[in-house]
This record gives sequence, C-alpha cells and structure tokens, in this order.
Amino acid sequence: MSLKKIKDYLDSHQVKYVVVSHSPAYTAQEVAAYTHIPGKDMIKTVMVKIDDRMTMLVLPADHNVHFNRLREVTGANKIELANEREFKDLFPECEVGAMPPFGHLYGLPMIIEKSLTDDAEIAFNAGTHREVIKMAYNDFAKVIKATILNF
Repeated sequence: MSLKKIKDYLDSHQVKYVVVSHSPAYTAQEVAAYTHIPGKDMIKTVMVKIDDRMTMLVLPADHNVHFNRLREVTGANKIELANEREFKDLFPECEVGAMPPFGHLYGLPMIIEKSLTDDAEIAFNAGTHREVIKMAYNDFAKVIKATILNF
C-alpha cells in the first residue's frame, strides 16, 4: 500500500494523522530514534504463519513476539516466523519490511498486541523505509479489523 493509498484510506474514514519523513531506516527502533518517537509508541508488523496461514502481528517496536504465548492464546498447533520470500508478494506496493499495519486490506488476519491499546498515540511505517504515520491509537482501532491478544 503506497503512502497515497494509506492517506486516502485514512481520509475516507475522517482520521487525523501526521506523515513524518526521515532518512532511510530499516528497523522499528531505528525509525523511532530518527523520528524522535518513543519506542513504545512506534509499532512494527511481524509476519508469521499460524497453522500455515499467513498472519500479520502488530506490536510495539520495543517488544518481542513470545511464540509459546502466541500459540497458547491462539490455540494454534504450529506458529513460525515467515521469511520475506514468503510474504513480499502480498505487499506489492510496499518496500519489504515496511508494511503498514493494515492486514485486513490485504486479506490477511491481523493480531494486535493488547499493550498497544494503552497507547494514546502510535506511529508506523507507511509502506517505505522513509515515511512514518503518527495517529491516535483510538482512531487506528476504528479503521482496522483485528483480534487483540496478549502475546
């Protein structure tokens, strides 16, 4: 999803946001540092296969996925980290690793780490390694379709 498409999507839902441009950065923590956004407010997407179904996880940049806990709360038999080769074609307009947290727009199930619901504001990659979108978490929650779990 290109930055224009994300903006159009958010605009169509009357959501307020800010776009921040920055030098190329490839990890969520690096983006947070370049944009002066606290790591707890910067979110990242992690692609996993849950019982062989590609799924987007969304969590704070300073958190890690606890696979055993994720397996427990989803009731899955098997969870594995997806490699870029397996998911890059699902996001044709995005730079690999800079997918925005809108799995539902790609036909993918999305699971949000429950701790994000405590954040007043979030920021995330906007499809490139050079732009970030900042917005209120409550507005984000209104425009996505996701399951919220503590993983």
